[in-house]
Amino acid sequence: MHATDDADGPITGINVTPLVDVVLVVLIIFMATAPMIARRAIKVEVPKVSKSDKTATEAIAVALDGKRQLTLAGKPATLDELKKMLSAAIALKPDQAVTLSADKTLPYGEIAELLDAVRTAGVKKVGLEVRRK
Repeated sequence: MHATDDADGPITGINVTPLVDVVLVVLIIFMATAPMIARRAIKVEVPKVSKSDKTATEAIAVALDGKRQLTLAGKPATLDELKKMLSAAIALKPDQAVTLSADKTLPYGEIAELLDAVRTAGVKKVGLEVRRK
């Protein structure tokens, strides 16, 4: 009798465990960085301050760029659409937070008008996005 040894034979299977580990790590990295990438896609030059707090990740992003284009969560919107959508969000979640980003070149009156629209929609938690110096 001659004993056959599996170590000398051809490899018939591939170990996919390391591949799955790498794919899951890459997926987690993409999930963690996706909100930052989406937020930076809108060209809004916000003012710089010496001290700022971190923004809430569950906050709805409202942005007004230098060309006076209003976006809600990355999608173009009008002031009336903004009020309706924020009112609907507040009806579902009364403590919903909103992060307001406005270009630093815009007049104060336009930013105040936008802030007033957000407040009349029923939003109680409004944060202004800034960058650290």
